[in-house]
Amino acid sequence: MTKYIASDQNTELNHAMDDKDFEILRLVQSNARLTADAIGHEIGLSSPAVQKRLKKLRETGVIEKEIAVLSPTAVGRDMTVIVQVTLERESRLHLDTFKRRMKAAPGVQQCYYTTGEADFILVVAVKDIRAYEAFTQEFFFDESNVSKFTSSIVMDRVKVSLDTL
Repeated sequence: MTKYIASDQNTELNHAMDDKDFEILRLVQSNARLTADAIGHEIGLSSPAVQKRLKKLRETGVIEKEIAVLSPTAVGRDMTVIVQVTLERESRLHLDTFKRRMKAAPGVQQCYYTTGEADFILVVAVKDIRAYEAFTQEFFFDESNVSKFTSSIVMDRVKVSLDTL
């Protein structure tokens, strides 16, 4: 059963996804190191069939990136802060400048351009409150276009995931 059409600029890469594709995605979403053989055994496909499907899912952009999820404690970034940022001016230039700065900012794990009270919502991982203060000085106080920001310190990581399925 076809559920979704993944499309790319290159129409040769357009791909109708079926239940097997979604099963593969669920598995690699939880563990990107699974072998094609292990995936195939789990869902009833041959290893070459799984490899072919994975290749197509990567080429069409359904699988955007395969990453390692690091332990914040192990890398010295024990403190997570959720930050709402409101800009003074929202011209395309100002928005693009802020987006570019956040993409390059160390510690910014996620940055969302949003509707509502805040223009952006950030997830920031830092060593401690002093590191967060330095971050705010550099990226908010020294930035003339940041009107205000509100910080919420994460007390417990109840669920951390980028899972879509």
